[in-house]
Amino acid sequence: MKITVNWQPQHLDNYLVTLVPLKDYDFRALYEVASDPLIWEQHPSFNRYKKDVFRRFFKKALQSNSAFIIIDSQNHDVIGSSRFYDYVPENKTVAIGYTFMARKYWGTAVNRALKTLMINYAFEQGIENLIFHIGATNLRSQKAVEKLGAVKIKEFTKRDNGVENRHFEFAINHIDWNKQKLNDSF
Repeated sequence: MKITVNWQPQHLDNYLVTLVPLKDYDFRALYEVASDPLIWEQHPSFNRYKKDVFRRFFKKALQSNSAFIIIDSQNHDVIGSSRFYDYVPENKTVAIGYTFMARKYWGTAVNRALKTLMINYAFEQGIENLIFHIGATNLRSQKAVEKLGAVKIKEFTKRDNGVENRHFEFAINHIDWNKQKLNDSF
């Protein structure tokens, strides 16, 4: 019997963020955040702040059935979005990515709170290795996943905006994540 994982659960929240499954009606509020060009300046899809480009991104996120709108748990503002993708059951892997958030949350505990929710949920589903794909020029995101304990394991090229761009793959396994959680509790 094959077990199906719900990659868009309703119950992911903590004191900083609430993850709500992405819906059609979220476009306007999410685009308000995404329309800031500085969010995308290091990203291979640097023009995602444009409405027509963001609309394509949003449509793919909806079709994934694994995307979330990120809400500030304190003031209920829309922070951004993230999702699970590339689930490979036989390898017990899934990726977390397509994450962006409003600049006022950069450098705060919000990214760690968000990723902790998603990472813990994935490991509870039997995942052994979590993957993060990040553009080679996106230093902010590389540093953020390294702070989580992810390690760069390979480089590859991917087509973005009709151009081949270099990307890095980072990974963290459930054993290292649990050790890190244990160390953080002392």
